[in-house]
Amino acid sequence: MGSNRILAAFVLSFCTIAANAQTFKLTSPDFGPDKPFDDKFTFKGLGCNGTNVSPALSWENPPPGTKSFALMVHDPDAMTGGAGIWHWVIIDIPASASAIAQGAGTNDGAALPAGSRQIRNDYEQTGWGGPCPPKGKPPHRYNFTLYALGVGTLDVPPDATASHAGFLINLRAISKATLSSTYGR
Repeated sequence: MGSNRILAAFVLSFCTIAANAQTFKLTSPDFGPDKPFDDKFTFKGLGCNGTNVSPALSWENPPPGTKSFALMVHDPDAMTGGAGIWHWVIIDIPASASAIAQGAGTNDGAALPAGSRQIRNDYEQTGWGGPCPPKGKPPHRYNFTLYALGVGTLDVPPDATASHAGFLINLRAISKATLSSTYGR
């Protein structure tokens, strides 16, 4: 009987710890599941007339052992034969960071957290490339995934593709948080 009480106490304490654990979470004041992108965040070019401003992002409760972060923004609905489009990739975001300011996704990345590095997106540019789905088609989904990494920096060549960076990011990820929204025109 004593071992059953010990087991019950252990299970109860484990459940209490798990219930109190904080969830790694990514949020934005600019968009979300119930808040589509405003036109200012959309791409300027390819028939789209946005201002290509990157949205603000913030996160909380990264897991223990996080040494850096990486962000990947993907449109799985793009008509690319299944590959989708990578809109923004940032690596080497320091573990001390908890946000990216609105408009920080410029080509030079000067307003990103110190030490962060952007990888060329599928618009063949460095920095944020906003949504630009085909006119008159159903809205596309945009998935912002922030990865908590167990390494301080990634060994990604300067000319790496988003897919190459994604492979290395996923190899080093210890957790991830995703925030999604839609945009159509």
